[in-house]
Amino acid sequence: MEGLTDDIMYKAAVEKDSSFEGVFYTAVKTTGIFCRPTCTARKPKRENVEFFSSAKDAILHGYRPCKVCCPLEMLNEMPEYIHVLLRELNADPSRKIKDDDLIEKGIEPNKIRRWFLKNHEITFHAYQRLLRVNSAFKRIQGGEPVTSAAFNTGYESLSGFGESFKAVFGVSPVNSRSQQVIDMIKLDTPLGPMIACAVEQGLCLLEFTDRKMLETELKTLAKILNACIIQGSNKHFILLEKELAEYFEAKRRVFTVPLVTPGTEFQNRVWVALQNIPYGSLRTYKEQAQAIDKPEAVRAVGNANGMNRISILIPCHRVIGTDGELTGYGGRIWRKKKLLEPETGI
Repeated sequence: MEGLTDDIMYKAAVEKDSSFEGVFYTAVKTTGIFCRPTCTARKPKRENVEFFSSAKDAILHGYRPCKVCCPLEMLNEMPEYIHVLLRELNADPSRKIKDDDLIEKGIEPNKIRRWFLKNHEITFHAYQRLLRVNSAFKRIQGGEPVTSAAFNTGYESLSGFGESFKAVFGVSPVNSRSQQVIDMIKLDTPLGPMIACAVEQGLCLLEFTDRKMLETELKTLAKILNACIIQGSNKHFILLEKELAEYFEAKRRVFTVPLVTPGTEFQNRVWVALQNIPYGSLRTYKEQAQAIDKPEAVRAVGNANGMNRISILIPCHRVIGTDGELTGYGGRIWRKKKLLEPETGI
């Protein structure tokens, strides 16, 4: 926890600052419990608190995990019953799962609603509507007539379909063939939630949700690809989730997910060079400039690194300052350190 004082960590815990998730754990001497920085339980007095860099360290010092924030579980991990519902919807996007259906499955509708609002900022029913219109769009893109695309995805009237479609895509179904959809999902990782975006050709964005440039990146991506970004499934997400899980378990060093990287010729040269940095290796910005035969373009290389929209798979976290400092990572420096620790053993 280099650079972090106890006072900084206590202030972060009091303010429930989510940017410190994964950086430290708060342990309470009077109760013998340890928590995440964002735990909603009442914060103890400063003199009764100590801090640990890992759950393992807290346990070794005799503390037990809090039952409120569950620090041993993955942050924002998706419950299994939601996995089941999403698998059902992805298999048949025209299906409409109503509150009565949820109750029959033994699931409280308000619980589902709260989870989707917290994790996706929309309700479960709104998610289903977006999934249906996304599916209809793809059918139309594939050459299916508008009428059959509407009815095959669960719409009961063409007028209702047209209104929903235009509200999402900004154009009528008939005039939509020149556009494409960028599918988006939220992923759970040991370092916090991430947003992934993909088109038919491959993954085009993977960022931590608290990245400051995320909104700008999404708008730029939609403009460049002449596309709308909406919640939806994509074949590339299945492979991405599998390989990311293997990476965080230290079982994968190379990714095979196809990538789509719209940008300038120079930016793509830099991004290819990033992908050529072997697992467990580090390079300086100067060495990266030399790798693309532009030794004088150190600053431009740094800027291109910062414009990388696909974290981890295009490993800009493996580039460090000339002095060895961990600098310039949009996903936050503490995550850069956490990514490099298992890769390099440092």
